[in-house]
Amino acid sequence: MLGSGGVSDGYEIGSKRQRMMESNPYFAVSSSATGFQPYGYGSGFQPPAFPVVRLRGLPFNCTDLDIFKFFAGLDIVDVLLVNKSGRFSGEAFVVFAGSMQADFALQRDRQNMGRRYVEVFKCKKQDYYHAVASEVNYEGIYDNDFHGSPPPSRSKRFSDKEQMEYTEILKMRGLPFSVKKSQILEFFVDFELAEDKVHIACRPDGKATGEAYVEFASAEEAKKAMGKDKMTIGSRYVELFPSTPDEARRAESRSRQ
Repeated sequence: MLGSGGVSDGYEIGSKRQRMMESNPYFAVSSSATGFQPYGYGSGFQPPAFPVVRLRGLPFNCTDLDIFKFFAGLDIVDVLLVNKSGRFSGEAFVVFAGSMQADFALQRDRQNMGRRYVEVFKCKKQDYYHAVASEVNYEGIYDNDFHGSPPPSRSKRFSDKEQMEYTEILKMRGLPFSVKKSQILEFFVDFELAEDKVHIACRPDGKATGEAYVEFASAEEAKKAMGKDKMTIGSRYVELFPSTPDEARRAESRSRQ
């Protein structure tokens, strides 16, 4: 049984991250020397430690859902899979609802995920912020809470993805949870796609994850379709990433479990 956050929250955390940072005292950022003091905290009060842990040694096909299962029973607020140059590094940050939950999470150090044991260790709030800022800048979503350099231009971001190895598969992320295959076909209306070449990723309970995999006629066609990166379906912008048939098959297999 998962904590009150439940598995379902794991698939909304990316979109919730900015709102959490704006509304939750744990996430407050201050440029002053004294830092942030939530309402009612006197000068002599020490707020609890930021409830984040760092994971290392994760399988390279690890997903948010795998991490939720690994920490079953704990209330997860955010999961950040760390990517380097667009590829998963095997590390992640996990934020919990409170410091006691984070302490319980540390007891799962060296437990297995699949055939790999996972290191779970303490880290600082700044480490998590730095990882979020790196993801924000890499993917071009710039939040003023992070006082760094402006994000690269869209052409620069596309150039970065253009250097990645392509197959005929693209991964879509950030889709509305109610998205239909017909909407994805309309999104790629300039390309010849059959409905059976679109796989909407779902959890084992059948609920959508907000991701999908699309198979094009060739790697060249998939690369051309990247021109739709950051365009919208409904009110949500959609991110596109090069993927592989193996990744698409794993997603489809998880949907059937």
